[in-house]
Amino acid sequence: MSSAEPRTKATTLPIILALALAFTVTVIDPLVLSLNLPQVSRALRVPPQAVGLLGGAATLVMASSVLAAGRLGDSVGLKRLLMQGLAVVTVADLLSVFSPGYGFLLAMRFLAGLGMTALLAVPLALLKVSVAPERRPVAIGGLLAVDVILCGVIPAFTGWAVAAVGWRFLFLIAPLLCLVSLWLTARHVPESPVQQGRRLDVVGVTLIGGTLLALVVGLAAAQNGILRPETWVPLVISAVVAALYVLHARRTQEPALDLTLFRSAPFSVALAATLTLNFLIAGLGIVLGQFGSVVLSLSPESVGLLYLPGTLLIAGAVILAGSLIGKYTPRPVMVTGLLVMAASGLLMAGTAGPTMAVWLLVPTTWMCNLGSVVTSASVSETVLSQAPPGRSGTMASVQMAFAMTGAAFGPTVYVLLLNFFFRRQWLVDAKSRGLSVARAGRAVDAVRSGLAQSPGSTVYDSNLLRQASGLDLGLDFAEGLRLTMLIVSILPLIVAVLAFLLMPRRKEPRA
Repeated sequence: MSSAEPRTKATTLPIILALALAFTVTVIDPLVLSLNLPQVSRALRVPPQAVGLLGGAATLVMASSVLAAGRLGDSVGLKRLLMQGLAVVTVADLLSVFSPGYGFLLAMRFLAGLGMTALLAVPLALLKVSVAPERRPVAIGGLLAVDVILCGVIPAFTGWAVAAVGWRFLFLIAPLLCLVSLWLTARHVPESPVQQGRRLDVVGVTLIGGTLLALVVGLAAAQNGILRPETWVPLVISAVVAALYVLHARRTQEPALDLTLFRSAPFSVALAATLTLNFLIAGLGIVLGQFGSVVLSLSPESVGLLYLPGTLLIAGAVILAGSLIGKYTPRPVMVTGLLVMAASGLLMAGTAGPTMAVWLLVPTTWMCNLGSVVTSASVSETVLSQAPPGRSGTMASVQMAFAMTGAAFGPTVYVLLLNFFFRRQWLVDAKSRGLSVARAGRAVDAVRSGLAQSPGSTVYDSNLLRQASGLDLGLDFAEGLRLTMLIVSILPLIVAVLAFLLMPRRKEPRA
């Protein structure tokens, strides 16, 4: 059976499972490390300034190289590249189990990130060439449903397992998923057509990676002051490198990111939607971690359990979304998903407070996750439907590049807004109590356990928070959070309007 022939239901299911497990590794592997980073840092005596790098090393590699992986998959074969990526992640994580120190583990995180780049870029592209077009939306829904279930169950289980047997257990999870995916891929997933002679735009990939890295660094530093050199210098560098890429793309026959793709309104809206949903999901994790521990005094395990309720309902919803996309168009599903994410942010903006009931965080988290996976299903179908023959890997990698960009910007921007509004609130609080700015500033500095330089790592000491002399910083923090959530909720509303106006209203006949 050639890769162009329709697949039967019997063969489609193991294909979906194989690709879903590979894709889920790119989420689960960094997530479980982030949730248990304090234990790893203490055990390996990681320098405080390097904790953020350790947690984000794999994600940074994926963000900077995913475009190259898509192009490489089209050139050497998507199935081949996926299996190699699965093998690399397996080896890197198994070696991480025996890490003698921080340096070794950091090297393994970079290696694992390199392997996960293939797992991020290839599964959706292989889904396009492995599943008949009329079944593809439902297959995308099934892939995302597996991802949702595993991402809901595994982090909660991991927290208890680490407490029982130690942090080294973290690095056994991804190899288990990889080995199952590797077996299913080898047996059931067909190879994609190979485009011989296609060049990898190394210069373009380097320029895009440099643009994103400098932008994230500049935004992260902005929380300490907009006019400081460590803020505006990276931002200027980012703008200059981006301009250089535009010039490079116009002169290159096969650029890493073909700017002519953005002439398609549905394609551009889909990329805006994937950037938005990943921005909001990543930012919500920062909000739940800080607000839950600082104001509500929740343990990390309790914060992780907020993602568990409703997991099966979300999985069912995304399968239904895939069916609706196949029957109608991605447009109504995308608009609905974005509106649900906006509603989640507005719910948090309306309810956050020092005395709020913890159960209110459950629908906020559930709605954000629901909206994100529903939107993601419509985005994937929109992008894949426009992929020319032999370029599925390239198109899928463009989608993932925007997804990783949103995930990188989310924590950075959320922290920037949260710090700005928090500062504004405690200044108002100090003025109402007759405290000088200097005295209030000393009180706030006293409750800060430290400001890490990596994006989204600001941490406040919850015990000292309640002891700040003359200030109610718990209320000030909550008010700052409410304003932050109100601001970021505007973004999905804007993209939903664009999707409603610019996405196709009728189903186009398939070629």
